[in-house]
Amino acid sequence: MNVLLVYPEFPKTFWSYEKILELVNRKVLLPPLGLITVAAILPQDWNFKLADVNIRPVTDQEWMWADLVIMSAMIVQKDDIIRQINLARHHGKPVAVGGPYPSSTPEELVAAGADYLILDEGEITLPMFVAAWERGDKGGRFSSEGVKPDVTSTPIPRYDLLELKAYDSMSVQFSRGCPFQCEFCDIIVLYGRKPRTKTPEQLVGELDSLYSLGWRGGVFMVDDNFIGNKRNVKLMLTALERWQREHGYPFRFDTEASLDLADDQELIDQMLACNFAAVFMGIETPDADSLATTMKFQNMRSPLLDSVDKVTRSGLRVIAGFIIGFDGEKVGAGQRIVAFSEAAGIPTTTFAMLQALPHTALWHRLEKEGRLIDKVGNINQTTLMNFVPTRPVEDIAQEYVEAFCELYEPRKYLDRVHRYFLKLGPARVKSAFKLPDPVVIRALLIVCWRQGIKRSTRWAFWHHLFDILRSNPKVTEQYLAVCAHNEHFMEYREIVRRQIENQLAAYRQGQANQAVVPVPVQAGLGEGATPMGR
Repeated sequence: MNVLLVYPEFPKTFWSYEKILELVNRKVLLPPLGLITVAAILPQDWNFKLADVNIRPVTDQEWMWADLVIMSAMIVQKDDIIRQINLARHHGKPVAVGGPYPSSTPEELVAAGADYLILDEGEITLPMFVAAWERGDKGGRFSSEGVKPDVTSTPIPRYDLLELKAYDSMSVQFSRGCPFQCEFCDIIVLYGRKPRTKTPEQLVGELDSLYSLGWRGGVFMVDDNFIGNKRNVKLMLTALERWQREHGYPFRFDTEASLDLADDQELIDQMLACNFAAVFMGIETPDADSLATTMKFQNMRSPLLDSVDKVTRSGLRVIAGFIIGFDGEKVGAGQRIVAFSEAAGIPTTTFAMLQALPHTALWHRLEKEGRLIDKVGNINQTTLMNFVPTRPVEDIAQEYVEAFCELYEPRKYLDRVHRYFLKLGPARVKSAFKLPDPVVIRALLIVCWRQGIKRSTRWAFWHHLFDILRSNPKVTEQYLAVCAHNEHFMEYREIVRRQIENQLAAYRQGQANQAVVPVPVQAGLGEGATPMGR
């Protein structure tokens, strides 16, 4: 039994980082953790091959080899998963699909030609699929009907299927679910509000697997809220700190967590002791009214700036998520996000217009109000809103483009990085000395050449670098890495501007066409006559 696992291509997004990945000879930021977990759950006497289309196209030999094709995708990958399904059908292969996008809108994948829908979480639905396959069923839909699996039984992902050298970082997962109730979030729809965690031994076993395969460097904890179950995460971090110490700290971790991390210094200290470097936090907006509207109450317990500052000064670099377009939002929301980012000094701020993702509380409310335009939202940063907002979408889009471009104006970005790293606490972990990677040295030299000599940012670049070396030298390596991100944002800000403006032009044209509807010439109606209705 030969199974081809296909991971569809991502469009260019905020997280693509192509320009940065080129510098370090990598193809993709993160691997398809879901697909290699699927491979671990399926019968291990089956043969598996993985084709990540973000690295290379699927070859004709792989299509011919496969008895079955399995694909997984997020909503942002929906265009390419449909293309890959068509390719599989062209080669006469049965197709099974699963993951967040198929689970949210399975009917679209049926229309695209998928034979098997493996919905929800695979620990429950993959055994259902295997039983159907072995019975000879030619199709089927497998759902857990709201039941959530105990992830303590989840096997170690098949990291051996990956082309490790193509990825900038590896991925592991400790928990699923989030205890909060943000109206726009689909995590609680897909994985529930009761966070379920693996055991510390499971997590350590996954790290052992990566270590034995020779991986060293970045590992992203993909949990949507790493601290959703604080008791269990602290137990895991105790085991992780011991493992890291025994192995000479081979991994550097990043993750996502809610802003209330700032209220738990013990947890921050544990993360730093395990060599966590950065944490993504959904700040969403500095407007308290919008936070209340979207039920992001956890961000209203303490002053936002104070929370960001506390995490930063402790030594964790904050990456912030912002959204524009909430109901009742007042004019100038984009500039208020810029002002907050500047005040906090946060270098990397992902920023998008609000989307109503399928089956979220926001999606259901807007559907009831008759305001949904496209029932399958998109999480890309270059897409207009998929619903009718409470203020003109043109105003929101214009504010968004102006704010995004201002945030990532090259000089302003370098100034913000400089201010932030002056107050960033140094890493707590003292790793064993090792010779610098030649690829990294080359990348840093290219960054110094481009930003410190070739471009108009040259004086600011060298001034800020020497100031960091003098004032906070222990963060210099991380500082230069974040400066390198400017290579991506310089290009991506223009992509955002161009694509949003193109969509706005199409939107205006559509509005104009609706405003002026041509009246067809009808028999018996002379010039000046008016037909009834349209």
